[in-house]
Amino acid sequence: MLKKLCVLVSFLLVTNLVFAQKTLHDFSARTITGEILDFSTLKGKKVLIVNTATECSLTPQFKKMQELYEEYGACNLEIIAFPSNDFGSQEPGTNEQINEFCTKKYGVSFTLMEKISIKGDDMHPVYKWLTSSEENGTLDGRVIWNFQKFLVDEKGQVIKSLSPITGVQNQRIIEWLQEGL
Repeated sequence: MLKKLCVLVSFLLVTNLVFAQKTLHDFSARTITGEILDFSTLKGKKVLIVNTATECSLTPQFKKMQELYEEYGACNLEIIAFPSNDFGSQEPGTNEQINEFCTKKYGVSFTLMEKISIKGDDMHPVYKWLTSSEENGTLDGRVIWNFQKFLVDEKGQVIKSLSPITGVQNQRIIEWLQEGL
């Protein structure tokens, strides 16, 4: 009987380890000013993650992102923008140039991260997690262009990926933000 119990406990422990998925809260990354952001500080918040570029036809989405942040930031929304030069070389600037552009032109006050790669061999770990169901337990896919959006719930689980052309004030995003208010 004791042997069966030990086998069962061992099985449950191994199963738990194998199926334990990472969450956003397991990561950290550098902000555009070089500070480390520990994503575990985002527990209990809904997070909108967007890859951005300042020379893209979708760049004006920064304005709507800022408006969304101003409206829902006090209601546990965090917006995390990751600049990337992976699509059409539309983010050629340095971190300093990107930060200056976003704050001066769009008044961005949400979190800007340092410029990263979101595809290929040097893909940032957060984007490996966002695009792999083996990592996140939910979604498989790839980022198709600048301003693709990922919704992450309060527990750090990625729940949805939205097209780059989907505006941040889309009904699906607003309904998600208003859940639990």
